[in-house]
Amino acid sequence: MRILGIDPGYGIIGYGLIDKKGAGLSVVDFGTVNTPKDESVPVRLAVLDEALEKIIIKYKPDVIAVEELFFGTNITTAIKVAQARGVILLCAIKHCGLIYEYTPLQVKMALTGAGRADKKQIQYMVAAILGLKTPPKPDDAADALAVAICHANTNDYSQRILN
Repeated sequence: MRILGIDPGYGIIGYGLIDKKGAGLSVVDFGTVNTPKDESVPVRLAVLDEALEKIIIKYKPDVIAVEELFFGTNITTAIKVAQARGVILLCAIKHCGLIYEYTPLQVKMALTGAGRADKKQIQYMVAAILGLKTPPKPDDAADALAVAICHANTNDYSQRILN
């Protein structure tokens, strides 16, 4: 099963693709989509849509896992990220059809067993689980891989309970 994990954002969107074969996980690709800071919101959303569409068409994931949003106090940023997340969900449903969503707490629990794990712990576990020599960079890509791993582990567990 090929899983595309996405860490939503407005300026930087992380993506991570993994393959799951049996109990094993392997990295296919990871990186970020960066939207141009000097452009308007609609243009930045269009750039995001086009880039994500290319990734989905190129790698043909079986499923897409997207992290749900968590915001502090900046409402302006929250609205822009929510708009970007809407574009991500629309593009994913149009080109893949299977979307799962996970909260940051679920992702942290799936990788570390602790809901309060920090970025470094997540990055360390992503590298350890995927057999990488160093944690993936940038952070957004590591977070996207973490979402994909969360889905691989959660999905497998759900299937074992049901069978």
